[in-house]
Amino acid sequence: MRKIFYYQCRRLLCNKLFWGLLAVTLWYSREVLYGTVIRGVCNTAPFSPWSFGYYLTLLLPFLCAAELFFLSFYTSPAERRVEVLASATPVSPRHYSFSRWGALAVGTGLLTLLILLMAGAFYARMFRWDSFGELLAPAVFVLVPALLFFLGAGWFLGNLRHVLLYPLIALPFLCAYLPLPRWLDPVGGRFFLTYPLELGVLDPGFSLPPDVLWGRVGLSTLGLLLLFLTRKKRG
Repeated sequence: MRKIFYYQCRRLLCNKLFWGLLAVTLWYSREVLYGTVIRGVCNTAPFSPWSFGYYLTLLLPFLCAAELFFLSFYTSPAERRVEVLASATPVSPRHYSFSRWGALAVGTGLLTLLILLMAGAFYARMFRWDSFGELLAPAVFVLVPALLFFLGAGWFLGNLRHVLLYPLIALPFLCAYLPLPRWLDPVGGRFFLTYPLELGVLDPGFSLPPDVLWGRVGLSTLGLLLLFLTRKKRG
């Protein structure tokens, strides 16, 4: 089990695609921090939950695209043939599946951790600020529902037909420009740009209106449901 997991991790992390995504994500992260976040968002401090949340929404499409690219390794026709061969070995199919999910979590988690560390280093260097606990709520709000949703949608569509994954990769980038209602937007960038102004308070604390909160809960639930349906279909 451990050897299979290490193999799957090497397969993702030693891939040129991973290093390309890593380089682009880190470069864009630096551009956003020093070009946008440093000025603050909606009259809030650069290290406020609102500015930090907006930073994450700009990086989120890259994280979702990376997650879907990693997932494409496991829904390709070649991988299906490997699964048939693996089923004839003493390795448990459940263990083999867990090793792949673990490797996918490591790849996506590593990219996520690096952009969080970039922000932390930026705040510590520029503002001598280290109250990172205040940033936990916007991080969960932005990252968890979207990554769960695109994981479930990617796994579902990729198992229907592998090629359907590639249009899905463009969706988080399109959502940043489409005029979606704030409760429906999986990226949530416009929420961070507009809602603090609606509160009418200078540098307000982080809070969520009910429609946005339930929208994120629904997005997470849908992602988990698609994962469950795909797993049940695959047996």
